[in-house]
Amino acid sequence: MADNKKKRGGSDRGLIAIKEPYEVRYWSKKFKVTPAVLKAAVKAVGRSSKKVGAYIKMKKAKKRDRALIAVSQTYEVRYWAKKFKTTPAKLKAAVKSVGHSSKKVAAYFGIGAKKKTKRKAKKKKK
Repeated sequence: MADNKKKRGGSDRGLIAIKEPYEVRYWSKKFKVTPAVLKAAVKAVGRSSKKVGAYIKMKKAKKRDRALIAVSQTYEVRYWAKKFKTTPAKLKAAVKSVGHSSKKVAAYFGIGAKKKTKRKAKKKKK
């Protein structure tokens, strides 16, 4: 059923009409997501803009948290120490100096730089 543009009350403002392209554009821009992500969120939690906004915010937070190292959790310290091939004490010192981002800690240990230098060395030999 098409959205009745003459009804502009509070109940209509709080709902997202996925079948209306202008509403999809508006809500996608408001939540800073693609229309496909917006449609998936509406399908998951319903048409309420508050619920959709909370759902999108939760999804973004989960993506952001995956790359962070939680030093307070022992299982995470063990995991990241094994991944970076270092001791938990050195890992904690690295996190303290560069922050909780796993990318920054990898750069601190020089893990990303080693791969690039090996490739250049192989090309020089040929």
